[in-house]
Amino acid sequence: MRFRRAWERSGFRLDSPMFFYELVKWFFIVVFLMAMTNILGLDQVTEFLRTVVYYLPNVIVAAVVLLIGILVAKFLEDVVRASVKAAGLVSANFLGALTKWAIFIFTLLIALNQLKVAEDIIRIVIIGVVAAGSIALGLAFGMGGVKHAESMIGDLRKRIEE
Repeated sequence: MRFRRAWERSGFRLDSPMFFYELVKWFFIVVFLMAMTNILGLDQVTEFLRTVVYYLPNVIVAAVVLLIGILVAKFLEDVVRASVKAAGLVSANFLGALTKWAIFIFTLLIALNQLKVAEDIIRIVIIGVVAAGSIALGLAFGMGGVKHAESMIGDLRKRIEE
């Protein structure tokens, strides 16, 4: 029951019997078409339909990943927003939205990877984003935290010498 409420809050209407009815109906239609094209000797069409049937589990897994990602993103947006407000910081809405969109984008990339859509491009984009973030953090710490880093290293050196 909690899953149904969470699903409906995400903006989708959940009609489980109708969903499974449509899924089973289209599965049997495609299997019937495969048998029919095989009997008629249309081997290329049969092979195409077979690849469609074999691809369906990837579509289902990608849809489930997207659903879970949307639910987790919404939940963590609320958690981050409430935590930041409780801490007394002013950027609660921004950090909540940033959390939601970061999770949603990574979820979308995972779903596209499951569907085998431009795997190399997705991998390059992820590596680029991680590298850019690492460089940005390194520059921010290096340029802005020189004094603080010097004091931390000095304190560490004193502790080691004692």
